[in-house]
Amino acid sequence: MSIWTELVDVDYRHAYVDAGGVRTRALQAGPEDGEHVVFLHGTTGHLEAFVRNIPAHAEAGYRCHAIDMLGHGYTGKPDRPGEIPAYVEHLLAYLDAVGAERAHLVGESLGGWVSSWAASEQPDRVASLQLLCMGGTKINPQVMERLKTSTRAAVEQDDPSFTRERLRLLWAHWDEALGDELADVRFDIYHRPEFKENLDNLLALQEVEARERNLLRPERMATIKAPTLVVWGNKNPLGEVPEAEAIAAAIPGARLEVFNDCGHWPQHEKADLYNPLSLAFLAESS
Repeated sequence: MSIWTELVDVDYRHAYVDAGGVRTRALQAGPEDGEHVVFLHGTTGHLEAFVRNIPAHAEAGYRCHAIDMLGHGYTGKPDRPGEIPAYVEHLLAYLDAVGAERAHLVGESLGGWVSSWAASEQPDRVASLQLLCMGGTKINPQVMERLKTSTRAAVEQDDPSFTRERLRLLWAHWDEALGDELADVRFDIYHRPEFKENLDNLLALQEVEARERNLLRPERMATIKAPTLVVWGNKNPLGEVPEAEAIAAAIPGARLEVFNDCGHWPQHEKADLYNPLSLAFLAESS
């Protein structure tokens, strides 16, 4: 099993898109006239987080886009702190570039934070929201320090085991079939000179002052009009279930699903549960 065998049954395109002047890496699949679904990863992540989800969604008729967000993965890295308005601006520029007037947004961790902010600011552009172990609603210095420390170690050390441990942090159980390959991709990303130079920008939201001004507060979430599905793992190391319950309570009409024996990547660890759940939700929201 590998990234490529996960994708072998779907016609996809690995592309670079000019999104507001930023060279943006994307994995695109599904019929060009399908409703757009955009998948957004977490902090210092990359689009491979969704390789177990793209085929099912493309085969169901959706035009799928998994992108490396601003400054992440192999996407361009402007020298400015990675704060939420900048990520939203880049996301909207990507939608403009691919001709998507509206899109369903699927955001994991940081991706959910960005998606929710976009939905609150640009409701006409967001058809629905899926928030997978979303961050951004709390300031937890212990969790923030863990992310900073583990990421810096993975970037600064040439030993691939540090990158593997950074990835292991996200899962309840290590994925023997795909984990090592995902860690290899992440190691390559982390050890490119431009990524190292940009690391402080990517970790900006792990600093209390920056996080405070970007916090996703209940009053902002209360303005979200898009149908919303919150998905959580009961072994999420970066946020416990009550955090998910508070998110679902703050967004009008939001629905919460908790996966047992699951960490911070429910779309990956529990793809067999997540994919049909997502497709049913999208069908209801279309």
